[in-house]
Amino acid sequence: MSERPPLSTLEATPGGDDGAPPATPPPPARDHYGSIVPTWSLVTTKVLEIRRRRGLMITTVVLTVGLPVIVLGLRLIFHAVDPKSYGPAGTPSVFAVLCGVMAEFGFIIAATVGTSAGTTDLSDGVFRHLVTTGRSRLALYLARIPAGLSIVLPLVAVAFTITCLVTSYAGVPQPRSVAVNGVNIPVSLDKAQFESWAVHHVAAIENGLGPKIVRIQGGPLGAGSSSTSRSASSGVPGLTKAQIRQAADRLYVLYTSLEPGALNPPINEMVKIGLWLELEIGIGFMVGLGLGSLIGQRTVSTVLMVILEIVVTPILANVRIPYFLDGQRVVVGVAMDQLRPAWLLSASGGRGGGFGGRGALGIPPMPTWAMITVIVGWLVGWSIIGAWRMMTRDA
Repeated sequence: MSERPPLSTLEATPGGDDGAPPATPPPPARDHYGSIVPTWSLVTTKVLEIRRRRGLMITTVVLTVGLPVIVLGLRLIFHAVDPKSYGPAGTPSVFAVLCGVMAEFGFIIAATVGTSAGTTDLSDGVFRHLVTTGRSRLALYLARIPAGLSIVLPLVAVAFTITCLVTSYAGVPQPRSVAVNGVNIPVSLDKAQFESWAVHHVAAIENGLGPKIVRIQGGPLGAGSSSTSRSASSGVPGLTKAQIRQAADRLYVLYTSLEPGALNPPINEMVKIGLWLELEIGIGFMVGLGLGSLIGQRTVSTVLMVILEIVVTPILANVRIPYFLDGQRVVVGVAMDQLRPAWLLSASGGRGGGFGGRGALGIPPMPTWAMITVIVGWLVGWSIIGAWRMMTRDA
């Protein structure tokens, strides 16, 4: 019969009673505090911090969704009560004006939300606490981007969708002709079809369009042409067939510029305008976020963004400053004006719908690659500036 080993031997044995090695304790859970990638909980926390500012949220909703709802709602009521005195709620001109207003006010509101998101930790006095927890400062800044965009972009999408629905289902019927200086020209004509129409409607070209708009070879249409050179196919003395074609070339440019404003926007143009609006609002938020993080003061940052949108950008977009053309093109608002969809520009008569008076560049446009570079540069550049200031600010 074997003797029981002493207690000291059992205590020294690495295993249990059966000699098996002890179980390895599980590794501690990873907290992701040092990661530069913001966690979902951090993003949702930033969303709640922004939404807690009730005054800012009410103003944001009213100026983005409330404005088109009020305007279109009143137009719907007036048209329903007295359709003879008030036209349909959705017209191409109203659609263009509302899109311009949404772009102007949306940029300012998005910039205000961005400056608020960039300064909320400082104004609430919790920045020191967040830093002492060991969480990455870069992650704190990056979390603000999806948090803010998840608030402003859906609101603009809702407002634009309402405008599109009213324009499509409570608007005017699609017209069959476009009025150019009092002359009705059929819509959707390409250049060859327009020339063919002009040949068969020389009286309209000569009496309605020619004397008022087009001049050929230094004189009005029909001037200097002899009776022997007049084409019998024109049907009206005074215009040769060659002159009709020259007039058609010039009139087609005017026709194509006026036609979009007279037609209801097609679906593909609505998509382009919607994407352009979302980009405009996204730029406003990103620049406001970077500027707010850099300055650390919400009021000053908001005032600077308002001045940029309604004072600096309209001047630089419409007034050519000698020896400073490239400097004017560096402003992101000038690049966004050049990117403005053609239908929106034509329907608004070449001017913006907001109080800033934007929409038509008064300076030579920049190349496409330069326009893209300016937009991307502002997005990336202000993000880098804001993140750098967040990482170097004293706690």
